[in-house]
Amino acid sequence: MHKDNYRHKGKRQQLVEIVKRKGVTDKKVLGAIGKIPRHLFMDSSFEDHAYQDKAFPIAADQTISQPYTVAFQTELLELSKNDSVLEIGTGSGYQTAVLCELGAKVYSIERQHELYKKTKNFLEKIGYRPKQLSFGDGYKGWPEYAPFDKIIVTAGAPYLPKTLLGQLKVGGKMVIPIGKGVQVMTLFTRKSDTEFDKKEYGDFRFVPLLEDKN
Repeated sequence: MHKDNYRHKGKRQQLVEIVKRKGVTDKKVLGAIGKIPRHLFMDSSFEDHAYQDKAFPIAADQTISQPYTVAFQTELLELSKNDSVLEIGTGSGYQTAVLCELGAKVYSIERQHELYKKTKNFLEKIGYRPKQLSFGDGYKGWPEYAPFDKIIVTAGAPYLPKTLLGQLKVGGKMVIPIGKGVQVMTLFTRKSDTEFDKKEYGDFRFVPLLEDKN
């Protein structure tokens, strides 16, 4: 494992300030951004980029999301400790670690097998333990652990996967970037068995959510 030193910690605090200036106010979320060693989630040759507020390529043509985006999506979820959270797109595991840091019970699904294996090992090594990690199609959600308090989708969905909405508890929230090319960050709150409240929060860019074509 690479080290996490004072220089990294200092850079993380600068990153927290940037994320704050962009409008994230949730102290717990900012605390998680300030604590998690993001440079360890990236190829060591890119370490200098780890604490800039931008997305960066990782394995399997995926990216590690921009810290602001991670913080923004997490803030929209309004997490409580012990919330059960379904994460669609484990990716590098950075967002997963933020959810774990906030005390959520995380169930995370990754579509790319090499990424799934790598991230599973890595998260254990640095002490972040999601409840369950799975290799599979996120569009289907995870019926055996449903319903969830919160659902977070970390890749751009060309349309709203209805199956996921169905796996939310009443009172639960789902945050998902919807659209082709550019995505609109969308928050759904389940009001009853049949009613959902929908709010939109501006444009973001994500790598596309891959659907299992088999």
